[in-house]
Amino acid sequence: MYLILLSIFFPILAGLFLLICYRTPVAGAAKSADRKKLLTLTGSFLILTALCAAAAALTVKKSFTLFYLTKTLPIYFQIDEVGRLFDLLVIIVVLCAGFFSFEYMKHEEREGRYYGYYLMVFGVLNALCFAGNLITFYLFFELLTLSSMPLVLHNGSREAIMAGLKYLFYSLCGAYGALFGIYFLARSSDTLTFTAGGVRLQTEGQAGFLLLVAFVMLLGFGVKAGMFPMHAWLPTAHPVAPAPASAVLSAVIVKAGILAIVRVTCYIFGMDFLRGTWVQTAWIILTLTTVFLGSMLAYREPVLKKRLAYSTVSQLSYILFGLAVMDGAALTGSLLHVLAHGFIKATLFLCAGAIIYTTGKTRVEELRGIGKEMPLTMWCYTFVSLGLIGIPPTGGFISKWYLAVGALHSSIPVFCFLGPAVLLISALLTAGYLLPLTVQGFFPGADYDYGSLQKREPSRFMTIPILIMTFLSVLIGLFPGVVVDYLANIVGAVL
Repeated sequence: MYLILLSIFFPILAGLFLLICYRTPVAGAAKSADRKKLLTLTGSFLILTALCAAAAALTVKKSFTLFYLTKTLPIYFQIDEVGRLFDLLVIIVVLCAGFFSFEYMKHEEREGRYYGYYLMVFGVLNALCFAGNLITFYLFFELLTLSSMPLVLHNGSREAIMAGLKYLFYSLCGAYGALFGIYFLARSSDTLTFTAGGVRLQTEGQAGFLLLVAFVMLLGFGVKAGMFPMHAWLPTAHPVAPAPASAVLSAVIVKAGILAIVRVTCYIFGMDFLRGTWVQTAWIILTLTTVFLGSMLAYREPVLKKRLAYSTVSQLSYILFGLAVMDGAALTGSLLHVLAHGFIKATLFLCAGAIIYTTGKTRVEELRGIGKEMPLTMWCYTFVSLGLIGIPPTGGFISKWYLAVGALHSSIPVFCFLGPAVLLISALLTAGYLLPLTVQGFFPGADYDYGSLQKREPSRFMTIPILIMTFLSVLIGLFPGVVVDYLANIVGAVL
């Protein structure tokens, strides 16, 4: 119990401490010493939180109630296999992006504010992974929006403020849609505790209405996951946020929407209740629309970080498509893509951040020859890009294989063939918007000015996190057996 509470409330309190103690920027000779103290504190807080969260995920077996909002609404924590899976991703990405920030944020103002909110986001994400019922999950889901919004508007420009407000508006609208569903679920069930296979719902005479409730909740939580038609906040927020914040936003914060949908479909309503209904059909249509639309918009986008943001919109709906198919292999592919996409997309955003930090260039057409200047960064970019496309030996290939096999096996009319076709088209578009940077970066052409070439890799604070996550994305593809077996046990429990 204490490990769970420490992993949640220690980083939140540590973040508040940094917000209070480092709210005023320090100038002059004292700035360097003050910054060193800030980074030492932040690094210590991050490591301690990661150790507490990992220990809780691996060792805690008992559930417990923290307190009651009302007599029937407990704040309740329970660690299960899905929570462990998502928290593993959270720990790795937040640690890597956090240490990457130590170099990237060197020239930014108000670092104390940035690291304060960053730590608070870490604690809230742990709470979402360990939440044992829908009420607890919803409470921290709202807190995630409020604590992560300052990361989006950190630089204080008009564009950043408008992007932050757009993120807030979309997220709150989605959360209120989910809250609408919670009201009615509380009347139709004796408990909202997450139960593998779904809770017992009183469906007599109201099955049709409960399907509507399920669809509204899917749309509401789907906002955070960037599902069409409420996806527009993602490509607005990413270009203005600091690159390490974009990495966390794209790799794990948006996964809160995925986790919410997993909880609602597999642990509240149950697959048997939704399978074969109009909700499943409408949901599949929305996911495939998002997959294609996101890939097409990314293909046409010239700004690197915005291109990666549209890519996130598309790739998240790969996961949602697998969930919507409701087949064992597809569900396994979805959960595997949670990990693969998390490591890959975090790496891509950190590579983009390293390029922007080193060169100041943000548009793809400006980066001709970048592979000659930053070969290590660009090789990592290339390896994880192959994973996002779905080329072995990366985890992205394995997850997309299971998604396609599951869709074909499901025998859902039209979509059993249309789904894999859309995924294939999206993979081709993904190659079209990621690999040109690699080709132009390493083969700039005969007219490239090689005389002005200079090697300028970023510091180890940047390169080591990039290397770690590149290695993990490849490792999943080389040795998928252990992970797939683990995920198959989760899927078997909820089907």
